[in-house]
Amino acid sequence: MYDVAVIGAGVIGCAIARELSKYDADICVIEREEDVCCGTSKANSAIIHAGFDAVPGTLKARLNVAGNAMMDDLARDLDIPFTRNGSLVVCTKDQDSDGLNTLLARGRANGVPGLRILNETEAKEMEPNLSDAVSCALYAPTGGIVCPFHFTIALAENAWANGVTFFLNNAVTAITKKDGYYEITTDRQTLQSRAIVNAAGVYADVISAMASRDPIHITARKGEYCLLDKSAGTHVTHTIFQLPGKMGKGVLVTPTVHGNLLVGPTAENTENKEGTNTTAEGLGSLAATAALSVKNVPMRQVITSFAGLRAHEDNDDFILREASDAPLFFEAAGIESPGLSSAPAIGVFLAELIRDRMSLTKKSGFIAARKGILRPETLSIEERNALIKRQPAYGNIICRCEMISEGEIIDAIRRPLGARSLDGVKRRTRAGMGRCQAGFCSPRTMEILAREVPLAMTEITKCGPGSEIALGHNKEI
Repeated sequence: MYDVAVIGAGVIGCAIARELSKYDADICVIEREEDVCCGTSKANSAIIHAGFDAVPGTLKARLNVAGNAMMDDLARDLDIPFTRNGSLVVCTKDQDSDGLNTLLARGRANGVPGLRILNETEAKEMEPNLSDAVSCALYAPTGGIVCPFHFTIALAENAWANGVTFFLNNAVTAITKKDGYYEITTDRQTLQSRAIVNAAGVYADVISAMASRDPIHITARKGEYCLLDKSAGTHVTHTIFQLPGKMGKGVLVTPTVHGNLLVGPTAENTENKEGTNTTAEGLGSLAATAALSVKNVPMRQVITSFAGLRAHEDNDDFILREASDAPLFFEAAGIESPGLSSAPAIGVFLAELIRDRMSLTKKSGFIAARKGILRPETLSIEERNALIKRQPAYGNIICRCEMISEGEIIDAIRRPLGARSLDGVKRRTRAGMGRCQAGFCSPRTMEILAREVPLAMTEITKCGPGSEIALGHNKEI
């Protein structure tokens, strides 16, 4: 019997679980995929928004600004890459600049610090590669960029260190209200919990309908992206937005914390909650749309493309509540942009709501810090040589594009909630994220997984059951 079961191990579910782990309570997280960070959290713009876009008074506005303010301390405590590179929303000569004034007023009402409108000269001094059509821009110095993989995994590992249990590869199929608790049926087992948090992303409406008659309707909104090589990573230094429209913030161009350049997303509603396929039409539109704000984007340096799904709710705001007809069934639904930015504050919001409803008390000895995977490249030559002498695996480079060593991959596998697939290793170490996109390192990474987990080579997957890579020999043939 758990006190609280969180359904969904994306950045929202993991942020809530970490905050709940500050209290004397038995907490578990139930996730349908083979790892944390497998849904919306793994395929997004990786932006920490300043908070000027959301309508004042909404949960999006309040929690975006609060979450943004928490990021410096969280990045330090959880040892994750985070940079306040600032953002620009550009207006072109054929657009009405009143749109920027509206965003400026919203941002100031929301409490975003340092906002100001730049004229054409100021904007292009800050970003020389802005399009010739740009006439002015809104500058937000508190905007930032983060690695969504490292962020989510760090939250999960820290929650685990504070006693949270994770059930991966467990898809919830039914929820039944019992006398004083909920029975949660997955495709593998049955669990009991006094309370439930629904943080299931694009499936939040499906999970909600299992326990409540208070309807939620989630539309999956697909966004396609192109990731460019690190050689293009300095084309812009700030995150460049276009004036937002009814489908979102438009196509952005931004550096990443790992030195790449990211272009996207498109915006297309879909009925397919698994529809993360890219399309020729979608990807083909990115270059032309990006050129409206940034000139000469080197699209020939694209090394991969991907698509993610955002959970759009009909009322265009976060749903953070206890269901009216299901006591202790809490919703964290409709968490689209700025969901990543708001995640730390959403965690606090839900945890405090649950604390008050369940009379939870703070526990002593909460572990606030977590140490990430050691990167030898961050050490001095003397320190690196000493490390390799003690642990030779750190001198054996497996991924040449990203210079990832065997030691780092072993750490990714052995640490709490360790990697069990190629994508799991990739998200933790970046092995396979470089120019060759795992063409060289996959077989060697598979050998390490087979040895360390251990697994048979035929059991190793790209991203969980159904994505096995190697076929076994049938001895009967």
